[in-house]
Amino acid sequence: MTLKLISAVLLFSFTILLGLNAQVPPVKLRSATDNSTFELKKERGKFVALHFLLKTECPFCIKHTRDYFSKAKTLPNVRQVFIKPDSELEIQAWAKKLSPGEQAQFPIYRDPDAKLADLFKIPNGYRFHGQVVHYPATILIDPKGKEVYRYVGKSNTDRLSFEALAEKVKEFNR
Repeated sequence: MTLKLISAVLLFSFTILLGLNAQVPPVKLRSATDNSTFELKKERGKFVALHFLLKTECPFCIKHTRDYFSKAKTLPNVRQVFIKPDSELEIQAWAKKLSPGEQAQFPIYRDPDAKLADLFKIPNGYRFHGQVVHYPATILIDPKGKEVYRYVGKSNTDRLSFEALAEKVKEFNR
């Protein structure tokens, strides 16, 4: 590896480490699938997994959310929050692929113009369905409101598995 590449890798790693265990910004989201809102400050005392889904129609987002929906009860101390940057109407159309029970239990929250994704410094620039979008990501917030883990996918199929998230939560509970 060249010195320039090594320096870039170290700088990127250092930047990521600085972000971890830092207090996260205030988060307040409105659901596109029901009348609920999500406020991070109200979730103190439990872990929160923020799942940033892709903008656009993505079958892997549906698969990812369904997998988490079906297993969420096995992690009762983790609030699963699913976020899409699409318009309210686009999210509602996308959510019709979910069962009414899934929609009732897990609202899909809006991140208009991906402002929250930008605030969390989730990389942008992934080309998908003719659009440039943010990469899919999961951010884990601890019970004190600090970011303790993040996973940013490299493509629309690269997501943090439920099992990997469960392992991380177990690791942070030790």
